Amino acid sequence: MKSPVLLEVCANSVASALAAQDGGAYRVELCENLYEGGTTPSYGEIQVARELLQIKLYVLIRPRGGDFLYSDIEYDIMTADVNYCVEAGCDGIVIGILNADGTIDKDRCQKLIDLAKTNGLGVTFHRAFDMCADMEQALEDIIALGCERILTSGGKSTAMEGANILAHLIKKADGRITIMPGSGVSEKNAADLVEFTGAKEIHSSARVRVQSKMEYKNDHIVMGDNYGDEFACDQTDVGRVKAIIQLANS
Repeated sequence: MKSPVLLEVCANSVASALAAQDGGAYRVELCENLYEGGTTPSYGEIQVARELLQIKLYVLIRPRGGDFLYSDIEYDIMTADVNYCVEAGCDGIVIGILNADGTIDKDRCQKLIDLAKTNGLGVTFHRAFDMCADMEQALEDIIALGCERILTSGGKSTAMEGANILAHLIKKADGRITIMPGSGVSEKNAADLVEFTGAKEIHSSARVRVQSKMEYKNDHIVMGDNYGDEFACDQTDVGRVKAIIQLANS
């Protein structure tokens, strides 16, 4: 019998994580600031998510948006965050550190991976992989580091755009590591993406725009420069999670 295709949901809050669980997701990648590609959530977010989730909880370790070349201070922050994930009882972490030349920073990645694995946590290498100068070499480096999987869009903006490369990477990995397509995965393309690439795991935020319940709204101010709407937020939707899983396994 064919193994089911698993869905990991990129959850931007505990509410999104619970929606992912209710929809049948296998695993949550908890993060914040999806408009920056995701950053590490707060300790409170991690703690409450761990208390409420029965499914696997992985936490994004990324101190800021932007590139994946980190200072010594930023690396110290990442180490502290991994230590907290261990203390909180998380199932895994999601990391990625590069050198200035677009290669994997094997030394610093290895230290974070060893810290996690020594304490029983799994490790996913995130889409820093898509920013590498040589993805085939990066694939071999990440396998050697001991990661479980690579979250990737095939070096393109979306997984569908990178579908040919994803299929090649899955063939090249040959079961040594899981290649998990992510970025733009939805009900509209999940079935085609799985069929074309042969992926066994996929990644989606499955989110919708949720309107605020505020009765009074000051329409003369903008608090941030990302949304342009202070009275709505994005949240994972149970129905979308269910639909993506169903279509990926159709």
